Amino acid sequence: MIDLDFSERIAAARSTFRDIQSVVDVDALRADVEDLSEQASAPDLWDDTDKAQKVTSALSHRQTELRRIVELDQRLDDLDVLIEMAREADDEDAAAEVLSELEAIEKTLGDMEVQTLLDGEYDDRPAVVTIRAGAGGVDAADFADMLFRMYLRWAEKHGYGSTVMDTSYAEEAGIKSATFQIDAPYAFGTLSVEAGTHRLVRMSPFGAAGKRQTSFAAVEVIPLMPETLEVDIPENDIRVDVFRSSGPGGQSVNTTDSAVRITHLPTGTVVSMQNEKSQIQNRAAAMRVLQSRLLLIQKEQEAATKKELAGTITASWGDQMRSYVLAPYQMVKDLRTEHEVNNPTAVFDGDLDGFIAAGIKWRKRPQDD
Repeated sequence: MIDLDFSERIAAARSTFRDIQSVVDVDALRADVEDLSEQASAPDLWDDTDKAQKVTSALSHRQTELRRIVELDQRLDDLDVLIEMAREADDEDAAAEVLSELEAIEKTLGDMEVQTLLDGEYDDRPAVVTIRAGAGGVDAADFADMLFRMYLRWAEKHGYGSTVMDTSYAEEAGIKSATFQIDAPYAFGTLSVEAGTHRLVRMSPFGAAGKRQTSFAAVEVIPLMPETLEVDIPENDIRVDVFRSSGPGGQSVNTTDSAVRITHLPTGTVVSMQNEKSQIQNRAAAMRVLQSRLLLIQKEQEAATKKELAGTITASWGDQMRSYVLAPYQMVKDLRTEHEVNNPTAVFDGDLDGFIAAGIKWRKRPQDD
C-alpha cells in the first residue's frame, strides 16, 4: 500500500489558509469587487478614459485576489478527493499527483502569506522603479540594462502591466538610467525590498580578456501617488528643460522636442520623461513622479527625525544589498537576508520571487522581534 499520509501537511496548509483569510478580509474584498463592477458597467464609463482605466485596473486586481482565495479554498477541498482516488488506484502515478498538488498549494500559500506582510502606508500603490548605472564604466551601463530587463521579465511572468517612462542610453553599450512603472497589486510594497545598490562580478566582455570586473547599479523604488494626493511645488522651485526623445545610438525616435526633464532645485531631484507623444503629457507624467519622490523624501525625513529623537538610529540597507557573481563561480546572494541561488541566468530572466519574499520577511522581522 502506497503511503498517502499527508494529514499533518494538509492541516498546516488549512491553518495557514485560515490565517490568510482573516488578514485579507474576504467579505470586504467581495464588496470591493461588487462596487467596482457596478462602476465598470456604467454606460458613461469611457467618457473619462483615465478614470475608466483606473476602475477597470482596480477591478481586475481585486478579482484576481478574490479568485486566488476562492480557487485555493476549492483546491484544499479537492485534495481530500484526490487522496481517496489515489488510495483506490494504489499506484505511484496517483501518489505523485497528490504530492505535486500539495506542493503547489503550499507554494501558493507561501506567496499569499508574504503578501499579508505588506501593510505599509503605500504598499498597495503602483511602483515607479529607476535603475542607474554606477561605478564600473561600460560594464556598469550593461549591468543596469541587465537589471532593467530582469524587472520587466519579472513583471511579464506575473502578468503585471509595465510602462517604460524614460530611458537614457549609454554611448557604447547598456543604459545610463531607466525609469518604468509596474502596475500590480501591492507593487510598491513588493518591489521596495529591491531598492539599494546591486553588484555584478564577471569576466568583462568589454575589457581585457581573462580579467574580472566589478560594477555597480542603483535601484530606486517609489510609490506612485494617486493624482488626488497633491504635493505643492512652487513654479520657482523647478526648472523644466525640453529635448528630443532618442533611442540607442542617439537615433531620433521623433522629430519634436517632446521629452521633458524637470529639476527640483531645493533638493536636486531630477525626473525625465519621454514615453508620451506630447510635451504636455510628458510634463504631466514627470510632475506626478516628482511629487511622489518628494512626498517619499518628506516621509523619510520625518521617520529619520523620529528615530533620532528616540535615540534608535538603525543601520541603512547598506551600499551593497545583492551580489551577482558570474565568475569564477555562479551565484546570486542577497547580503541582507542571506538568500542565495546558483543560477544567475534564471534570476536575470526574472526569477526573483525567492529574493523578494525573503526581503519582505527580513524587513518585517525587526518589528516582530
